[in-house]
Amino acid sequence: MSLDKQEVEKIAHLARIALDEDDVPHYATNLSNIMELVEQMNQVDTAGITPMAHPLDAVARLREDTASEPNQRDHFQQIAPQTESGLYLVPKVIE
Repeated sequence: MSLDKQEVEKIAHLARIALDEDDVPHYATNLSNIMELVEQMNQVDTAGITPMAHPLDAVARLREDTASEPNQRDHFQQIAPQTESGLYLVPKVIE
């Protein structure tokens, strides 16, 4: 599939991208190559292939969920403008 100048300009307009007149042939070539690659990928028989979330069959190593720093809430609330019952009071944003 080969894109012409008008198609590239239409795509640029839809994407709200300003193109220089000198760059249009370059973009036409690149976009045509991308479209050819998509066509090649669409021709691949994927019947019986299980979709994957990630190309590597790996499991994320998770660390144990433990506190790594001391609780400093009382210290930080001493310097906060307003607190109540261990909570920070902030101005009302939504009425």
